[in-house]
Amino acid sequence: MAMYDDEMSGAQKAAILLISLGPEKSASIFKHLKEDEIEALTLEIANTRSVPPDVKEQVLEEFYEVCLAQQYIAEGGIGYAKELLDKALGEDKARDVIGRLTASLQVRPFEFVRKADPSQLLNFIQDEHPQTIALILAYLPSSQAAAVVSALPPEKQADVARRIALMDRTSPDVIKEVEKVLEKKLSSLVNQDYTIVGGVDAIVSILNTVDRSTEKHIMETLEIEEPELADEIRRKMFVFEDILSLDNRAIQTVLREVDNSELAIALKNANEDVQNCIFNNLSSRLATMIKEDMEYMGPVRLKDVEEAQQKIVNIIRKLEDTGEIVISRGGGDEIIV
Repeated sequence: MAMYDDEMSGAQKAAILLISLGPEKSASIFKHLKEDEIEALTLEIANTRSVPPDVKEQVLEEFYEVCLAQQYIAEGGIGYAKELLDKALGEDKARDVIGRLTASLQVRPFEFVRKADPSQLLNFIQDEHPQTIALILAYLPSSQAAAVVSALPPEKQADVARRIALMDRTSPDVIKEVEKVLEKKLSSLVNQDYTIVGGVDAIVSILNTVDRSTEKHIMETLEIEEPELADEIRRKMFVFEDILSLDNRAIQTVLREVDNSELAIALKNANEDVQNCIFNNLSSRLATMIKEDMEYMGPVRLKDVEEAQQKIVNIIRKLEDTGEIVISRGGGDEIIV
């Protein structure tokens, strides 16, 4: 690969970029990629024998320009980005960068409300149909969506939450129709492809951010109306690794309720941070005993590990419900119920 080529594939450019950034920075980038993307890039890196300095420089320059364009688009849309890039790079270069970026970039609908105050947004959408509210909230950051959900009338909260969780693919025609209704405050954004939005993960993220009383009301309603959905949401709301977010006093309270044999199985497949966190909250004698149990028990089925971890998560949720521990939340108030 002697010369930089506009026909060079995205994978080739990405491989050169990662080689240029070095192993430490590349490793941190890999954490945000999917397995198949990591495999493809690893193969591409392995097949890249040498990178001439001028090629490396041009790949880094292109990467910087695209990052700059994405930042400007996030701040003020494509028109704003084009205007700033014209000044920074020149008209021809700016057109080229924007062209490359918009070929793969999907500008999210309802981008204008991301900068809106939640109270203003609430006034704007609270009288809309619950499905419309759900669609808009599914596109927003969890903290912003949580503030709106918390302020909705109680009878609407669970309905909107259910609709977000059950949302799968939304036709661009439907999105355009909603945008048309809200056109006075919406910039015209076009989505050419079906957009996957909402789903259980989206409502889990929102519920993990709302205050405890709002979450409890929504979950109690869903348990009556959609018990299977409520169970799936509850399983995802606090996973075993989230024990790292508890303070030491809460962890010690939880561990007093956990059977030692269950704890040994649960830790068998846990990451090092979680293991250290738990061992640091046990007496040295008990920590040594559990480490020995883990060593001598041999291979354990993943299903058994997951079941043991879920039992501990259930204990954590029970202790929160009784007010014996507090789970810190990103938004809302920390309320002991």
